[in-house]
Amino acid sequence: MNRARAVAAGVAVSLLAAGCGGGAGQAGSAGGDAFSFAIKSDPGLLDPAQVQNTATYTALSLAYDSLVNIAPDGRVTSGLAKRWDVGPSSVTFSLRRGVTCADGSAVTASTVAANVAHLTDPATRSPAYGVVVPEGLAAKADDAAGTVTLSTPRPFAFILQSTRYLFVVCGAGLRDRSLLKDGTSGSGPFRLTSALPGRGYTFTRRPDYTWGPDGASTDDPAMPGSVVLEVVGSESTAANLLLSHRVNAAQFAGPDRARVTGVPGLTTSTVPNGTQEFFFHQGAGRPGHDPAVRGALLQAVDLGDLGAIATGGTGRPPTGLVMRPRPCPGDTVAGHLPAFDRRAAEAALEAAGWHRSGGGVRRKDGKPLVLRMIYGTSGGETMAATAEYLADAWQRVGADVRLRALSDAAYGEVETVTQDWDVDWAPLGVTLPTQLLGTLSGPFTPDGGNFAHLTNRAYERATAAASRLPGSAGCADWERSERALFDSGDLVPVVDKTLTTAAHDATFRITAGLFDPTSIRMEGAGK
Repeated sequence: MNRARAVAAGVAVSLLAAGCGGGAGQAGSAGGDAFSFAIKSDPGLLDPAQVQNTATYTALSLAYDSLVNIAPDGRVTSGLAKRWDVGPSSVTFSLRRGVTCADGSAVTASTVAANVAHLTDPATRSPAYGVVVPEGLAAKADDAAGTVTLSTPRPFAFILQSTRYLFVVCGAGLRDRSLLKDGTSGSGPFRLTSALPGRGYTFTRRPDYTWGPDGASTDDPAMPGSVVLEVVGSESTAANLLLSHRVNAAQFAGPDRARVTGVPGLTTSTVPNGTQEFFFHQGAGRPGHDPAVRGALLQAVDLGDLGAIATGGTGRPPTGLVMRPRPCPGDTVAGHLPAFDRRAAEAALEAAGWHRSGGGVRRKDGKPLVLRMIYGTSGGETMAATAEYLADAWQRVGADVRLRALSDAAYGEVETVTQDWDVDWAPLGVTLPTQLLGTLSGPFTPDGGNFAHLTNRAYERATAAASRLPGSAGCADWERSERALFDSGDLVPVVDKTLTTAAHDATFRITAGLFDPTSIRMEGAGK
């Protein structure tokens, strides 16, 4: 997986509940003054400048503040900043007064500027730099005025929204980053007080916290005194823990969601959780280089059936590439993918010069129509069935399809180094359209992140226009850019996966993999 896509996926709502019974589970059992939540993988290194997976973002969202927050409806709300003034290439934040780090030290404009300087320092080698955080980002602090200005050399449309993932380190951790290997040093409503790698992480509430979203505090007696993140390895185990009331909440992307739905005492909600899509390699000499071939291959597939297989029937029709809550909410998919028509697909291939030969495989100028498709084994049997469905559909119209299942480690090597593929099932998982630019345009791999060798001038023109406008002002152009990709078959959005959150004796909000910690409430607490 290329670097941009790996990091973007890490901040997306791909968090799955997981299970390993025991560990911190009993300390975080239901009832009492603790809220326990199952996470699929261990957060690992806790330095906010080195985050590469969703579990880490989820953990850090409890202990750190950012300049702004994003509400479930996509609205930007206050964080460390109470006001902001946004331009095409800069944003000036007016910070709240009286904010303190967990160690009691003050959080100032210089604190924020120091975080930006560290994140953008080439020596830091932050995986977020240039993906989540725009390249060339600079910070200028005015402690007397309580303001900090972030700027970029060129217009960056979502410079405000991107700061949601800029967790501000303060106090001792800002001076000595080694403390962040397995600890936290933030101004958030909870601080890490116990870390058992591979088992669980306990965060204790700060009673003096008053600067959450829209001024939220921790003085509600129904808030838990601690939050325990349990590291559990399978959704089946997570469901067992939830049903036996050994955790308060978990999230499910697979079939175990059925076990926790409709159960008395459990509340559930289901939301879209990222689009599943595939790419055609468009390098010279590849079948996907010809737009007529791409269009024909798409006509040969019933995308509705494919999406049902890819999600076990739990998916929803895709409406765009950016995960919810989107800064631009329009539906860019409807009407921009060809309808299933196998006869039309065969006729289009014939017209493009690909004719049936012995064995039924089409040839053009003596060359067979070979499609080498790669996909990750981490998707399990569902992903294998999805790939087999695609292979069958394309074989029916005369392609020789060769499937290759790859481990996560091998996948990245084949996708971006050897480039030995023609079709790549490659979910993107991004939270802002700007995070797609280096993947869908610009220099080809290995010189850049454009791993499918896309050259779509309409996309480039639309994104260039959108990038000059702040935030939602450019939405018409951002949406036009996505439609241009779909119209030319550059990538194919198949289905939106969904994520089910189940809980008992507690309520909370988690958006894009990040907790709103001040929203957590224990039912019956404080009465």
